[in-house]
Amino acid sequence: MRNIKAVLAYKGTNYHGFQRQNNAVSVQGILEDRLSRLCNEEIKVNGCSRTDTGVHAAEYVISFKTGSGIPCENIVKGMNSLLPEDIGVTRCEEVSPDFHARYSCKGKEYVYRILNRPVPSPFMSDLCFHYPYKADHELMNRAAGYFKGTFDFSAFCGALGAKENSVRTVYESRVERQGDIITFTVSGDGFLYNMVRIMAGTLIYVNEGKLAPEDIPGIIESRDRERAGVTAKPRGLYLNRVFY
Repeated sequence: MRNIKAVLAYKGTNYHGFQRQNNAVSVQGILEDRLSRLCNEEIKVNGCSRTDTGVHAAEYVISFKTGSGIPCENIVKGMNSLLPEDIGVTRCEEVSPDFHARYSCKGKEYVYRILNRPVPSPFMSDLCFHYPYKADHELMNRAAGYFKGTFDFSAFCGALGAKENSVRTVYESRVERQGDIITFTVSGDGFLYNMVRIMAGTLIYVNEGKLAPEDIPGIIESRDRERAGVTAKPRGLYLNRVFY
């Protein structure tokens, strides 16, 4: 059996997240169906991360085992001929038997995009969160800096399992503006459920004066979800890079 690592990108608008579901269309379900057809055998895909309904991926890594001898370059061509237009495979390679898209992952980078102008865009309605009010990206960037470090991020988690470790290390956290687009970029060794979206919502609270940048360390220390901001809409979130 060969172990294949493939990198893809997808627009999450039409999918109920990545993970396979019995009663909804998911990215994993589509991939497994098309790969099984291509390889003429049942294929089960391992994904690098769960993503929620409406969340996008600029770089998403999968791995799967196959007895097929199809060359990697033909897997890319074949998959792209079978997949819908909102999912694309960019490259693939044969890797060692012990590689696993999720468990071999060392870190991830997410991007949250905000369209900051008075009127929305019909072309970006499902690709950015529209925020029509004045936004001070430099103030938000100052607040974002406080996320960097190793902390218990319970205050920035939508739901935490009883045995789940909520300590994470954030390597980079910054806010930038280019024209009407404000981008929040955050990378770390892992992220809790809804963590990046709650971070983004907290930065919006900072912009609105509901919180000060200097409040962030206290919110982290409190481990109290009620003290952080709202969970920002999923449409602005992208899994941007995966590190191995």
